[in-house]
Amino acid sequence: MSRRRKPDWLKVRPPSGERFTEVKATLREHDLNTVCEEASCPNMGECWSGRDGPGTATVMLMGDRCSRGCSFCDVATGGMDPLDPEEPENVAAAIADIGLDYVVLTSVDRDDLDDGGAAHVAATIRAIKRRDPSILVETLAPDFGGDPDLVAEVLDAGPDVFAHNVETVERRQEPVRDPRAGYEQSLAVLERAAASDAHVKTSLMLGVGERPDEVYETLVDCREAGVEVVTLGQYLRPSEGHLPVDRYVHPATFETWRAVAEEELGFAYCASGPLVRSSYRAGEVFVEALAAGEDPAAARRAARAE
Repeated sequence: MSRRRKPDWLKVRPPSGERFTEVKATLREHDLNTVCEEASCPNMGECWSGRDGPGTATVMLMGDRCSRGCSFCDVATGGMDPLDPEEPENVAAAIADIGLDYVVLTSVDRDDLDDGGAAHVAATIRAIKRRDPSILVETLAPDFGGDPDLVAEVLDAGPDVFAHNVETVERRQEPVRDPRAGYEQSLAVLERAAASDAHVKTSLMLGVGERPDEVYETLVDCREAGVEVVTLGQYLRPSEGHLPVDRYVHPATFETWRAVAEEELGFAYCASGPLVRSSYRAGEVFVEALAAGEDPAAARRAARAE
């Protein structure tokens, strides 16, 4: 199969619909960025529109420019702006206006800040919880340079899910991620989070030159670090200037990895498929079910139904 031509299973419809338009307008009204737009997520239309619920969006904190330059990412690099002190309350107000009961907060890396933006992320979590403690908050956090105290600052704000992505296998870290990131550094962040009350989550891209044995080893390492939820998805090249796609992984292979993760390695839940991304609605349904008191097996069934 040609590496340049996307297979049929990766084709998605352009986002549209009344709910999609409403969510987008509310986000613009509050001057908020989303990783859905900045990273060109293929699931944006599905997530924003929702099916049986209010839909979801992943809000990107601390600006739309990142201090790092990962070769897979479509977010712009450099030219960092000062933090907006009103952003935590603006995010909380937008979440209330949209009517979400589950919100995902991600952010650019801010290595230009002394704390990497940890206090800002924590303030946003608290602002949302002050308005409605029942809202489930997932934070997809940077590595904060591996500083455990900064990771703890975010955890102390009480996110229901703490996510941090290892992105790829150890051997492929350097060509895929910015040199300031790293495999062991990310595992240490996840291990620190696993010592808290939050559910811990990570994500892997496939199709960036990894071998199957390396994917397995990475899943083992993440599980040993205390990760409960893992997502696996196909890397899609944002532009000709980004890392080329090594291969398009067949949906059956993704299903095999799901079974390995859940049935062999003991992850509570694995969302695995070509269009799965780290912030993925099925994973949120799983956490919602757990929060409602369902056992992991029932929660998995709820997420599969989604």
